[in-house]
Amino acid sequence: MANKTLFTINELADYLKMRPITIYKHAAAGKLPGFKVGSKWRFKKSTIDKWIEEQENSRYKR
Repeated sequence: MANKTLFTINELADYLKMRPITIYKHAAAGKLPGFKVGSKWRFKKSTIDKWIEEQENSRYKR
C-alpha cells in the first residue's frame, strides 16, 4: 500500500483506522475529499494526506 496513489473506501478506512461506512458517509457529505469513478468512490492519497494536515492545523488554530 505504500506506493498506492488511489484508495478505495476499504483501503482508506484501513489507512485512517475508521469503519468503511463512516468513510462512505463522510465522502457523500463532502467531509472527505474524494471522487466517484462510476458508482465507486476513490481517494487520492496525496489529497487525503493534505486534508489530514489541514484538519490538524485548523484544530490547533481555534
